Amino acid sequence: MLRLKGILMIVIGSMLWGTTGSLTEWVLSNTDLTVPFLLTVRLIVAGSGILLFLAIKKEDIFGVVKTPYWRNQLILFSIFGMVGLQFTFSYAIETSNAVVATLLQFSAPIFVVLYVSLSHKKFPPQYQILGIAGTLAGLFFLLTNGSLGNLLVSNEAMLWGAAVGLTFAFYTLYPARLMKEWSVLAIVGWSMLIGGIVLGLINRVWQSDHWPFLVQPQGLLIMSILIIFGTMAFLLFLASMKYISAVETSILSSVEPLTVMVISVIWFDTMLHNIQLLGVGLMLVFVTWLSIGGNKAAVESKSIKRKSA
Repeated sequence: MLRLKGILMIVIGSMLWGTTGSLTEWVLSNTDLTVPFLLTVRLIVAGSGILLFLAIKKEDIFGVVKTPYWRNQLILFSIFGMVGLQFTFSYAIETSNAVVATLLQFSAPIFVVLYVSLSHKKFPPQYQILGIAGTLAGLFFLLTNGSLGNLLVSNEAMLWGAAVGLTFAFYTLYPARLMKEWSVLAIVGWSMLIGGIVLGLINRVWQSDHWPFLVQPQGLLIMSILIIFGTMAFLLFLASMKYISAVETSILSSVEPLTVMVISVIWFDTMLHNIQLLGVGLMLVFVTWLSIGGNKAAVESKSIKRKSA
């Protein structure tokens, strides 16, 4: 039941994150808002809201920031995990579109698998190697439509897409110990607030001329959806790691591109070519293969431990 709970968390969280991706594409295409301004407001408001909620419930929200060891980890996660993932993802959307940016995120499981293998100093299992190869093949068809000389996205979009994969892998792996020691809500709240403040200081958000947009009904509605859906997505994603492995968490987020594709077809009339759809199908098949393999490995490991006990 706990494993099922984790799977449901990551699936729902991925759907919400996919929805914010499509909405972000619309905002960047149809308004003058910039990525730094959008993220600064979103992170500070969401982070402050979560911490205020915890304070009202009289939960300890300052313990993690009072201890230097945990505070340093929290700051690193805030900048390179929370801000890093949202920043690279938003720019990947701006330089391509929500569908491509989301699917480029599929490089994350590859980085996760490689990191786990290096940290354990052993070669990845065969099912993971096959999963990586299949995912890369799917990405090739998606980005080239099956032709080596026909790259359908810009080099800039490719770089941002690779950055999304790296930051997503960091976001998945790094906070594991923080999550075990402190509440997920507190970590997400502080990381959003710290990350938003840092980003705002770097970009001098107080001097921005985009503030009037936020007091308009449309701007207020859009920002509210981005904040609520985005915050819930991050909370569900991080909470799921208590019940399923980091590799499986990153893999099961494959629901996200399906959500984005459906929204993009309905909202933006964005259609992929047949070969690209084949690529998407390959990616989904092989990440599912990886997930099934991870489940079997976990079961076998538990069985061996019980026999040796």
